[in-house]
Amino acid sequence: MKKYNVAVVGATGAVGQEMLRMLEKRNFSIEKIYPFASSRSKGKNVIFCGKEYGIIELTKENVERFSKEIHLSLFSAGASVAKEFAPLFAQKNIFVVDNSSAFRMEESVPLIVPEVNEYMLSTDKKIIANPNCSTIQMVIVLNPIHKFAKIKRILVSTYQSVSGAGGKAMIELKKETELVLNQLQKLENLITDDNKPFVAQKIDGKTFQRQIAFNLIPQIDIFLDNMYTKEEMKMVNETRKIMADNEIKISAQCVRVPVFRSHSETVWIETEKKVSPDKAKEILSNAENVKVIDNPSSEFAELRYPTPIDSANQQVTYVGRIREDLSYENGLVMWIVSDNLLKGAALNAVQILESMVKKGIV
Repeated sequence: MKKYNVAVVGATGAVGQEMLRMLEKRNFSIEKIYPFASSRSKGKNVIFCGKEYGIIELTKENVERFSKEIHLSLFSAGASVAKEFAPLFAQKNIFVVDNSSAFRMEESVPLIVPEVNEYMLSTDKKIIANPNCSTIQMVIVLNPIHKFAKIKRILVSTYQSVSGAGGKAMIELKKETELVLNQLQKLENLITDDNKPFVAQKIDGKTFQRQIAFNLIPQIDIFLDNMYTKEEMKMVNETRKIMADNEIKISAQCVRVPVFRSHSETVWIETEKKVSPDKAKEILSNAENVKVIDNPSSEFAELRYPTPIDSANQQVTYVGRIREDLSYENGLVMWIVSDNLLKGAALNAVQILESMVKKGIV
C-alpha cells in the first residue's frame, strides 16, 4: 500500500489537533507528518502515532524547502493564511484540503462532503474546500431525502457550541461559568435585582459579543447587508453548492449556546412529494455515517433522541425527533446533532483524503 507524506497546517490549533488524531485513529496510510504552524508555536512539538514531531514555522521558505517531500496537506489556519499559502502548496503539486472559508464559494474549487459529492474530486483540482461545520451535518442528513423526494425548502435553526469559535472561546465559557457559580454560592436567592447573579464580571480577551455562560447569543460571525449573519449565509450558499441545486429555498438562524462541543440543529424541510416520518427514518437508517436515534415514549426513562453530549467525539452524525411539520404540506421536522470538531471539520477533511485515495486521484 502506498504511503503518503501529509502536511497539517495549523497543527497546534483545536482542529489541527483533531486532524492529527483522525489521521491516526482512521489508520490513514502515512509515511511522515509535517506539522506547520505560525511563529507563535515555534519550538513546540506534536505527537503522532507515538512519535514526536517538531513544529515547522509556516513560511514561504519552508514551503519551498519541504514541498518535494509532501503529497497531501490539511489546512486549518484561517482564511487569510489559506489564501496566502494554499496556492503555494498547490503550485508544488500538493493537494490541499482547506478548512477555512477562503475558497468555499469559488466556482472552480470543489466543496466536498464525501457522503454527498465525492464525485466532484479530480486530479486537476488541487485545492479542495471543507465546508462550514453546521452545513456539513445538515447536508449529510438531508441529501438522502433530497435524492428520494427533492427538497424544495429548508429552514434551519442552529445551536452551536463554543468550540466552533476556537480554544479561547472554550476557556471563556469555563471562566464565565465559574464567575457566575461563585456569585450564586454567596446568595440565598438565585435572582436578586441588586446583585444580578447571572451576570459574569467582565473577563479579559472576550471572544463573544455577549456573556455566553448561562446565555444564548443569536449571532455567529458578522452581520451582512441583508441582516443575516455571515454564518447563516454560509449555510444557504454552501448547501446549494454541495447538493448541486440552486433552486432550494433556504433560510437560517444561527445561535451560539453554552455547550463546549457538538452542534445541534432543528431543521424543517418541504419536499416535492410526501415523505412520511417512517419513510424518512428508513432512508436515513441506510444513509452512510448517519445514525437515527428516534424512539419517543411516554416514559421519561425511555425517551430517545440525540444530544450534544451523545455526539461528542463520535464519527457519525445523529438525527432524531423526525416528525411531520404541521404548518405546511409535504413537510418534515428533525433534530440533527454532530461533533463540530470532527464531522464538522477534521473528520470530514480526512475523509476527503480517503476519497482521493479510493478514487486513485493521489
